[in-house]
Amino acid sequence: MATSRPCVLVLNFMAELHQAMLAPYFEVVYAPTAALRAAHIAADAASIRAVLIIGSVGLTAAEMDALPALEIVCALGVGFENIDVAHARARGLVLANGAGTNDDCVADHALALLLAVVRNVPQMDRQCRQGVWRDALPLSGSVSHRRMGIVGLGGIGHKVAQRALGFGMQIGYHGRKPQPEVAHTYFADLVALATWADFLVVATPGGPATRHLVGAEVLAALGAGGYLVNVSRGSVVDTVALADALRGGRLAGAGLDVYESEPQPPAELLDLDGVVLTPHVGGWSPQAIEASVQRFIDNATRHFAGQSVVSPI
Repeated sequence: MATSRPCVLVLNFMAELHQAMLAPYFEVVYAPTAALRAAHIAADAASIRAVLIIGSVGLTAAEMDALPALEIVCALGVGFENIDVAHARARGLVLANGAGTNDDCVADHALALLLAVVRNVPQMDRQCRQGVWRDALPLSGSVSHRRMGIVGLGGIGHKVAQRALGFGMQIGYHGRKPQPEVAHTYFADLVALATWADFLVVATPGGPATRHLVGAEVLAALGAGGYLVNVSRGSVVDTVALADALRGGRLAGAGLDVYESEPQPPAELLDLDGVVLTPHVGGWSPQAIEASVQRFIDNATRHFAGQSVVSPI
């Protein structure tokens, strides 16, 4: 595949208009399925100089080694948990992501999930269409002036906190270390944060280090009046423990954009009214996707021009 433009292998779904954004700068090999992925890695290995991927799908050490011309690996969003970073560094590959490009969109979605589950919006929409009037319905809770705990106060966590302050909430957070520049209350212990909070929003990176970070103990601490929102990675929440807590009345509800079984829906939760589910679209909007694709263009074109990438991993 001879071309004057660097060849990029795109391994995640990408709409045609976003592929068109890449065309002036790169020769695009589009392989969003497992079969196409394997076929193009085998057929075009000598030409592929860049890979674009999402963190939940990732890129293995064996795949990197099958691409001798590879120079740069980019995650479309901020997450990169399934990219073999250690092997990439050992190979001398440049690593970059789309940090910051969809933070606002994900934070918007986190608040949408919280409002939907606390105010029973999906259930009331369905009941309203059936002719049920408010006198026959239980009262829905309020969000304003309550306590929000955020697991992971990174770019997205900060944006969630900004929005929560608009509702007059108190903010607590848990992470690897306190952030002296923020006024929110730091909890070194996640169980203590969950005990304090009315709402627990998960915005921490995925990967082995955070697998089932939110499990039975944390959910028990959040309690029967508490609500969980997850906009990070499904692996962070123990789905079986979550289902058990909801069925046992030990948790009020959950709003999930991500789950361990994706792209399949979480079977354990599907019959529970106190759960609002969306199909991992928290970072998806026309504005956010365009910004993420543009960030890849900026990262990769800078690299091929001999410059540092904008957002290195």
